[in-house]
Amino acid sequence: MTYHVMDTPDLDLLLDRARSGDESAFAGLYRDLHPRMLRYLQVQTPELAEDVAADTWLDVARALGGFDGDAGAFRSWVFAIARNRLVDAVRRAGRRPLHLVEDSGELEALAGLRAAAGYGAGGVVADPASDAETYEATQRAVAMVRTLPPDQAEVVMLRVIAGLEPTEVALLVGKPVGSVRVLAHRGLRRLARTLAATEQEAAGRSPAAPSGGHQGEMV
Repeated sequence: MTYHVMDTPDLDLLLDRARSGDESAFAGLYRDLHPRMLRYLQVQTPELAEDVAADTWLDVARALGGFDGDAGAFRSWVFAIARNRLVDAVRRAGRRPLHLVEDSGELEALAGLRAAAGYGAGGVVADPASDAETYEATQRAVAMVRTLPPDQAEVVMLRVIAGLEPTEVALLVGKPVGSVRVLAHRGLRRLARTLAATEQEAAGRSPAAPSGGHQGEMV
């Protein structure tokens, strides 16, 4: 099963204009990809995420004129730069080596993660008016993904949030496509179990519903 974050309608047009030096078009590309990139980086190393994202966009701006490809290839290229920048940042900080990381259960986990990451229909980031709630939900989603083994966490973020195809993720992380599919499968199943356990725990803390009534839906 393919988990794909759809392109915004004019993303290819924005890319063409940005390559020609249109600053407003580049800003449009930034708005489309930056939230996804930041979620990915926050799962890997939260304290370095903002700086690495800033460095990544500087690299993208410098090299964009020479980029040749469509919007999908652009997304993959940006995440490759982000990953390389992250590895460099971790090394400079003198940290330990960075270990980057189709059933109903998977679909439920996918839906919960996508919603918590602030995406609406078509993969479009939610309206800024809901920023506060979106931020809290996003932080919960990031914290949940960080409980996965590092390789599963990275693959889940690249597949679900970045919207990369299995072949693109495989090339990026240096693993066979089959391994990427297995990691995504295991990661999403584990998230589904975590979500189910969390809901059960929350339900156990809720007051009993009055006789003849119904329990409120957990948020």
